[in-house]
Amino acid sequence: MTKIILTPFARTRLFPSSGRRNAIVGATPADWERYLNEHEPLKVLDGYAPFCKLHVHANWTQTRCLTVPITPENQHLLRSGYEARSREELPVLVRWFEGVEPPVASYLVVILYSREQMQKEGTPVDADWGVVGCLATAEPEEIPMAPITMMRNALGVDEGGSGVPLDRDAYRRSVEFWERNANWRV
Repeated sequence: MTKIILTPFARTRLFPSSGRRNAIVGATPADWERYLNEHEPLKVLDGYAPFCKLHVHANWTQTRCLTVPITPENQHLLRSGYEARSREELPVLVRWFEGVEPPVASYLVVILYSREQMQKEGTPVDADWGVVGCLATAEPEEIPMAPITMMRNALGVDEGGSGVPLDRDAYRRSVEFWERNANWRV
């Protein structure tokens, strides 16, 4: 059986000590990891590179959708700022909603990197796959990677990316999605 482990990078982002509501809600990190190892996904999608797979699960938690559509009624709630995902990364411009109430997600799309890629990025795992993220969605499909994440990946491992070159068509699709949607925070 395939073994999946929650990486330290994903643990701090999906289960932050602050208890923010736009993270995984209703499961401990250990319970969440156990669920992934004991339940087959509804489907497996190819990720943006050969070392990346996406496991789609029905949402067994109370986690809310990751994104909210931008409308004339809520666009005044958009905020922006420079942030880094970790102390090692450079801050980049991000935007989010404050003061919106997204629905509970129907699906969790778990983003996995292979053991070999985790080793290449300097985070070896004692498993076949390491969780690097999770998308809480209304549909059993991937949300396009944010344009800045695609750029970071193209910059390479030293800058917090994966070293995968920028795909211009995928980047344009990403911009199209993220022009109409935004993440949210409490």
